[in-house]
Amino acid sequence: MTIQTNSPNGRPRLLLVDDDDAFRESMELEFTDRGYSVYGARNHREALQLAATNRPEYAVIDLRLGGERGLEVLKDLKERLPLLKAVILTGYGSIATAVEAVKLGAVHYLVKPVELDEIVEALSRGGGDITVDPPEVSPSLALHEREYIEHVLASTGGNISEAARRLGLHRQSLQRKLRKYPPRK
Repeated sequence: MTIQTNSPNGRPRLLLVDDDDAFRESMELEFTDRGYSVYGARNHREALQLAATNRPEYAVIDLRLGGERGLEVLKDLKERLPLLKAVILTGYGSIATAVEAVKLGAVHYLVKPVELDEIVEALSRGGGDITVDPPEVSPSLALHEREYIEHVLASTGGNISEAARRLGLHRQSLQRKLRKYPPRK
């Protein structure tokens, strides 16, 4: 697994964007041990600031960042750094968000829990092989509902009001549904 870098110190620069401090700090240490210069951000604003200052070649972005969407971070980063190779991490994989991630320029979409080797492999391989593994058991109705909501939200470009209108819900009802973590089965 060869990672390319243009860094003056020869270490690949990686931006790690996750609002879970413990997870982010753990990943920062692991990537640093692997020879990366790592910059950790908690949110969209921090990610853009660190990207402007450090010009990373790679990024690992969580899909959910508190009230923000990691896909918006990806979109803004790719506009500023078109050659950036980014991987999206999520605790809940859906086809709708995987497709949107690819359209926005992600080279891979991985569902947590994920090993560091998988992330490094995804960054070194590049794009073209995005997959969302099918569940081992049939998904529940709530899971189907969540995936459909994600699909409609993606089709509106993240516009909550428009997605709520298309779903026949009040905007606040949709926001409540989105704040909930989807059921596991």
